[in-house]
Amino acid sequence: MLDIKFVRDNLDTVRTMLKNRNNPLNLDGFIELEKKRREILSETEQLKTKRNSVSKQIGAMKKAGQDTSEISAEMREVGNKISELDSSLRDIEAELRDILLHIPNMPKDDVPIGKDDSENPEIRRHGEPRKFDFEPKAHYEIGEALDILDAERAGKVTGARFTFYKGLGARLERACINFMMDLHSTKHGYTEMLAPYIVNKDSMIGTGQLPKFAEDMFKLEGLDYYLVPTAEVPTTNYHRDEILSADKLPEYFSCYTACFRAEAGAAGRDSRGLIRQHQFNKVELIKFTKPEESWNELESMVAAAEDVLKILEIPYRVILLCTGDMSFTSAKTYDIEVWMPAQNKYREISSCSNCLDYQARRANIKFRRDMKSKPEFVHTLNGSGIAVGRTVAAILENYQQADGSVIVPKALIPYMCGVDKIQ
Repeated sequence: MLDIKFVRDNLDTVRTMLKNRNNPLNLDGFIELEKKRREILSETEQLKTKRNSVSKQIGAMKKAGQDTSEISAEMREVGNKISELDSSLRDIEAELRDILLHIPNMPKDDVPIGKDDSENPEIRRHGEPRKFDFEPKAHYEIGEALDILDAERAGKVTGARFTFYKGLGARLERACINFMMDLHSTKHGYTEMLAPYIVNKDSMIGTGQLPKFAEDMFKLEGLDYYLVPTAEVPTTNYHRDEILSADKLPEYFSCYTACFRAEAGAAGRDSRGLIRQHQFNKVELIKFTKPEESWNELESMVAAAEDVLKILEIPYRVILLCTGDMSFTSAKTYDIEVWMPAQNKYREISSCSNCLDYQARRANIKFRRDMKSKPEFVHTLNGSGIAVGRTVAAILENYQQADGSVIVPKALIPYMCGVDKIQ
C-alpha cells in the first residue's frame, strides 16, 4: 500500500492517479478520518500534558500533607478520557488502513495514460508468425482430435473452464513446467521453490489480492484460507514481517504452482480451450531488491520470461500496459503476448511487474543496509515465467501440421522422453 503520509500530502496527485486507472474510489472519507485523527491526537496530547503536570502537583501536595482526593479523582477522569480517545484513535486508524488497502499503486511516470488494453503501446516483437498452407486450427480442436485434451469430461467431473490433460498432452504440460524451472534456476539464477497451494488471509492482503479482489478468489469454506491465484502470493509472503540483510539482495525465486481463479466477470470470454481456466499451471518469477536496483531488475525479469519463448521458437511481442490496464499493485508492467495462429492475434502469456515498496509495505518486508542503518522497505517484483497452459496452447497452434499432428519444439524433446511428434 501507499505510505499514509504520501497520500495525506499528495491528495490531488492520488486522485489523478485513481482517475487515470479508472478507479472509482472516493477519498472524501480519508480526509474526514484524517481530520478526526489529528483532532484526537491534539486533544490526547493536551490531556497527557495536563496529567503529567498535575501528577507532579499531587506529589508535592502529598509531601506537604495536603488532601489530594479531589484532584486525584479529576485525574482519574482524565485517564479514562485518554483511554476512550486511544480506543477511538485505534478505530480510526483501522478505517484509514482499510482505505489505504483499497488505493492502488502509483504508476511510474513513463507509464502511458490510457483507458484499457487498446491503448497499450508495443515495445518490440520477436519472430515471424508462420505462414500456413492450410487453415490453422484452434488448440482445443487439435487437442480433442489427438485425444490429449478433454474438456467435456472435466466439465462432467467439475464444471466449465476445467480440462483433463491426457497421454502426451499431460506429458507436454509437465515437460513445459520442468523446462521452465530448469531454465530459470540454471541460466537466470533463480532459486527453485515449491510453495503451498493454500494461503491465509494475511498473505492475500500482503500481495494485494485482498480486500479488493475477494470475488476473484477461491476461499475454503469455514476457514480463513484461500487457494493461491498465483505463486506470487506464497512466494512474496515468504519474507513477510522480516528484515533482510542487504548483502542477500537481490534475491530471486522461481516457483511452480497450480493457480486457481474464479474468473469473475469473464463469462463468454475464452470459454473454450486453455486460455482462461479456473485451474491452470504457472511458473512464477519473484524478486526482492534494493529500491535503487528494481527498475533494472524489471528489465532482466522480462528478458528471462522472453527467453522461454525464444528457445521454444514461438513468435511473441512485448507491450507496456497503460494506466487503465495495469494491475492494482504494479507501478509498471510489461506483458508478453504470444502469437496464436487460429485467432490471428497475440495473446498474453506473461505479465512482469515492479511493485516498488507497495507490497512490502503491506507485508512488512524490510532490509537493513548495515547494522547501524534504519530498516527500509524492499522492492518486490513478480512475473510469469511463464503461464504453462497457454504455452501448451501456443505450441499446439504454432507447431501443428496439415495431417493434424504436432511437432514438439526441439528444447522439449528431452523432457518428452524423446517424443518429437504428437500424432
